[in-house]
Amino acid sequence: MSGVRMMAKIAFKGTNEFMLMLSRMEANTQAIAEKAVYEAAGLVADEIRNNLEALPEDKFRMLGAGEQFMGVPRVQKQDLLDSLGIAPIGEESPGIYGTKIGFDGYGSYPTQKYPNGLPNQLLARSIESGSSVRNATPFVEPAVQGKKNEAIRKMQEVIERECKKV
Repeated sequence: MSGVRMMAKIAFKGTNEFMLMLSRMEANTQAIAEKAVYEAAGLVADEIRNNLEALPEDKFRMLGAGEQFMGVPRVQKQDLLDSLGIAPIGEESPGIYGTKIGFDGYGSYPTQKYPNGLPNQLLARSIESGSSVRNATPFVEPAVQGKKNEAIRKMQEVIERECKKV
């Protein structure tokens, strides 16, 4: 077939309606993307919350040499549950929308080192990764990995549902 040139042809009927639909979709892209990301983030945040609630509890006490916490004191667990949230959704780069799930604020009890209370992000990181006084007990990463595919499906469902409304 050398020397033969093939071309594809596409024909639209109702071009005006199609262009109107594309115009409406463009006007609603950000709202649709934000809704999809928010619903997916909600799934992951709920799983993080479930994993956090399931963490073993331990009494808060002064530790002796070589001792470690085997769980999370009830008050600190509640501080984390109260501070867990989803950041506002934003456009990270053109056409890419995202958010963050994390912990905000400070714990209930001030200390000499932390007069506003232990930062909740620091506490969550020490539980997740471990520290000199605590063995690692991952609760965020398993939630993220466990809900990843479901979150992707949820975003796809929301986008399809919202596009049908346009």
